[in-house]
Amino acid sequence: MNIAYFVETRKKMGLSQKELCDGVCTQATLSRFEKNGQVPAIKILIKLCNRLNLSLADLFPKVEQASSALNRKMTDAEFKLITMDYEEAQRSLQEINFASIDNDDQRLRYLYLQGYLTTLLEGETTDALFAFSQILAADAKDYTVIYNLLALTGSGIIYAHKQENEKAYFYFNKVLKEIYDYQIRTTTDVWRVLNIVYNCGKFYSEVGEYETSDALLNYAYEICADNHLTYYLARVAFRLARNQRAQGKQLSEICEYLNDARAFARLNGNTHELKAIEAYRQTLEA
Repeated sequence: MNIAYFVETRKKMGLSQKELCDGVCTQATLSRFEKNGQVPAIKILIKLCNRLNLSLADLFPKVEQASSALNRKMTDAEFKLITMDYEEAQRSLQEINFASIDNDDQRLRYLYLQGYLTTLLEGETTDALFAFSQILAADAKDYTVIYNLLALTGSGIIYAHKQENEKAYFYFNKVLKEIYDYQIRTTTDVWRVLNIVYNCGKFYSEVGEYETSDALLNYAYEICADNHLTYYLARVAFRLARNQRAQGKQLSEICEYLNDARAFARLNGNTHELKAIEAYRQTLEA
């Protein structure tokens, strides 16, 4: 809050503290606000601002605008991440100056995005792990829970890519102990939980634990259906098709999942996934 601007305006209007607060609040209340930043009740603050011809927005214009712009950039990068447009997501993230972020929630969001994009674009593993370790070292608060789960999942992805499965197990198992208890409240919560559940399911598929993988992927399917989101459905259905084949299931069942995957990939314009699905379908026909 720009209290200095409030005081400056009062003085420019030639009002003493006693004159400004007359009939509104005690002079002590106004003094505590101006000198110590102790904000009075909102009704009192509004009346004081009205006497100075100020709006509440005049007291926090820069903070609100900067925060909104930063959130828009973060959301843009995160949406591109979930739609697999990784290079564009990276470009969006690079527009943000991490050193200028003074909000803890936004800092953790930036670190999570940086860690995932570094991993998915095959950047330096140590840079990604450092981003995740900063999240895991943050003070525990309500909003840190989901970032911790994302950081654990991201760390597991890194070790899975390196085929260090024992280390990957360590991280994915920690995630599975907590993810089912996480309460989904917002659309971004849905994005993040799907990210976690899908990547856990993918890992267990790749190590041949299909029962666990199928359970996780079907849970992801339910989350998408319950929240009317389709972004992850192509990937989920495609992975389920591969699981069914690995378990020797009927070709008709495999093709049913592939058809769903192709339909959802088309719906979301996911050309990368469409090519992968078509290439896989050809292996079934060979």
